[in-house]
Amino acid sequence: MSIISVKNLEKKFGDNVILQNVNVDIEKGEVVSIIGPSGTGKSTLLRAINFLDPPSSGEVFFDGEKITKKNMDATRRRMGMVFQSFGLFSHMDVMENLTSGPTKLLKMPKDEAEEKASVLLKTVGLSERAKFFPRQLSGGQKQRVAIARCLAMSPEVILFDEPTSALDPTMVSEVMAVMRSLAKSGMTMLVVTHEMDFAQDVSSRVLYMDERGIYEQGSPQEIFGQPKKTKTQAFIYKIRSFTYEVSSHNFDYVEMLSGIENFCFSHAMEKKISNKLQLLAEEMVINIVTPKYGACSLNLNFSEKLNTYGLSVSYKGENSNALEISGDDLAVTMVRGTAKEIHHEYTEGTNIITLGL
Repeated sequence: MSIISVKNLEKKFGDNVILQNVNVDIEKGEVVSIIGPSGTGKSTLLRAINFLDPPSSGEVFFDGEKITKKNMDATRRRMGMVFQSFGLFSHMDVMENLTSGPTKLLKMPKDEAEEKASVLLKTVGLSERAKFFPRQLSGGQKQRVAIARCLAMSPEVILFDEPTSALDPTMVSEVMAVMRSLAKSGMTMLVVTHEMDFAQDVSSRVLYMDERGIYEQGSPQEIFGQPKKTKTQAFIYKIRSFTYEVSSHNFDYVEMLSGIENFCFSHAMEKKISNKLQLLAEEMVINIVTPKYGACSLNLNFSEKLNTYGLSVSYKGENSNALEISGDDLAVTMVRGTAKEIHHEYTEGTNIITLGL
């Protein structure tokens, strides 16, 4: 049985639908990383799971029991959460922050709570900071205290909401080291993160979120090595793109070429790459495709991660490769001499010629 099971979850704020038809199961001992662009509902999903922001519809089960407003407090004691903003009590020292929950909510004796807190502070490397107040700690130290405070409640699952996003880059590693240690210990973790190395190295599964839900999921090897869907690929490979729609053979080709030049300049591409992309666009669109097919769509893209560049031209009609039937032999020769890879495909009435540099 899954320790967390989400069924047909939807979350709306007014008329704005953030999440729709989300279904996912989390197994005990899994480390599941949630990645994706900002604004795709990653943090909202965590907050809906532990009912900080209850779902608008759908169901969430924890250890086989449906979470409701009546039992959500009891569930939260078993499902801890670490926030990006630390959430420490500023008027309490570190030891008091760690013992407050166990003594008040779990009715644990104070000496037992302090003994457990001391062990946890040693685990996160902060034994010497037990009597410090949050204002006396660095961002990384505050987040490690927040993790230790969460562990003091003996949770079965921990939800991490971008735990390093508020930190200086120099402090990220110390928090990630604690989280890696937790993962090795077998703690069930659901982590919203922008730390791709953590997601790739530590996760048992990765969820990529887009289009109001879980757009693609799989093992780290699948998501980071061979993502199947377009938006996942664009995110993982850091693909940047430029699109220009051509309505007829008499289009404004100067505007198109200027757009390509500006795109290349804004992404600091080498001049020789920019020149090649402009040449391919000019020959493909002006001299090869539009004379016969008229309207077409030009798409330029490059991957910052893979350092690859590509250009594609799509046009409607019967299955036909414009390069093979073009009457402009010089234009075809220039395209074939410039592009390292050429591929033609035909899908649902659309031809796509893709050129790679």
